[in-house]
Order: sequence, then structure tokens, then C-alpha cells
Amino acid sequence: MAEVSPSLLSADFGNLRRDVGMLNSSECSYIHLDIMDGIFVPNISFGIPVIKSVASYARKPLDVHLMIVKPENWVDRMADLGVRILTVHYEACVHLHRTIQAIHSRGMLAGVAVNPSTPVSVLEDIAGCCDLILMMSVNPGFGGQSFIEHSLEKAVRLKKMLSGCGSNARIEVDGGVSLANRDSLIDAGVDILVAGSAVFSAEDPVEAIRLLKRGK
Repeated sequence: MAEVSPSLLSADFGNLRRDVGMLNSSECSYIHLDIMDGIFVPNISFGIPVIKSVASYARKPLDVHLMIVKPENWVDRMADLGVRILTVHYEACVHLHRTIQAIHSRGMLAGVAVNPSTPVSVLEDIAGCCDLILMMSVNPGFGGQSFIEHSLEKAVRLKKMLSGCGSNARIEVDGGVSLANRDSLIDAGVDILVAGSAVFSAEDPVEAIRLLKRGK
């Protein structure tokens, strides 16, 4: 069984409260928010006002993925909004260990994300400090992309590395996740599935979440 973290990037922004309400009533474990700055990635998604609004009526823990430069500057603001998991990119952090410490100091779980071109081996020295490793299975910045098949092999390597260094960090995968690759991802050692289009474009999003969590 997997945990599911539906990505609001694929929700209907004109009916965001409705869509968050749907997630509240579903079997998802978290609500995933992708924060983009137009610099680290090409697009801009949403900022503090939208996160604050979502936090006010979300009944599931917020799983925030910062796709921004200088993510350390956002740690306090995310904590003040009640974020449960805060994930920063390896590629965006000059002082990654310090940023992880700052996230923990504010009572949040710390995640580290890696882009498709970044080998998981770069995380070996900080894996023991992390609560979560977010492996991007598409290039970050756009929703609705196709899953990069090489990510399955990469997840297997990551699982082996985490086990070898005694890390309890969970593995989260974001990008192109669907029912078609759900079982393969779980078999590769993935714990949390971030799903956008697979949930919000489904005829029955609540059922789509259930199937992603439990399998067919």
C-alpha cells in the first residue's frame, strides 16, 4: 500500500476550495503544493496568500515542494502556515545541511528533492538527516509530463543507498505517476506517490486516489 499526495498544481484554481474539500474526504495522506518562482524552474505557480488559504481549510497535512532559489528564506514562513513536510532541492541549496537543520528546528519534516539528471549518490552524506527524498520523475516546472522510465531504476538505487547508510527517509516520486506505473514504483521501493493529472483529470478523483493507494 502506498501513500498518496495529490498535487494541487493540477487542480481547478477557480474551484480550489472545492478540490481541497474533495481531498479532505479522500484516502490521500497529504496535499502536495508545488511552489515555483520562475527562476529555478520556468513557471510561477502560487505563493503565500494561496498557501495560507489552502491551509485554512485543508484537513490533510501539507506537503510543500519548493522549486525556488534560496529556499532557506522560506522556512519560517512555511512553518508559520502549519506545513508538515517541507522539501527543498539539492540543486538549489548551497548549504543543504544547514537548511535541513532549519526545517527541523521549526518542527517540520525535511525533504530533499533531486532532478532527473542528478544522481542519488550525491545524497549519501545527508540521507541520515532527511525524513524524505523526493525523486523527480519528470523535469520540474510543468504539470502533465510523461514519466521518465529511467526513474524506476533510480528508485531502486536510492532504496539500496538509504538502506546501506541506515536512513529511515521515505521515498517520494513526483511526475507522470499513474495507475499504469503505480505497481512498478511500489516494487522499486517508493513510499509516497505524488499524482496530479492522474487524480484531478480522473472521472472520479476520490476513486483514483483509492486505487493509487491500494492498487487494483
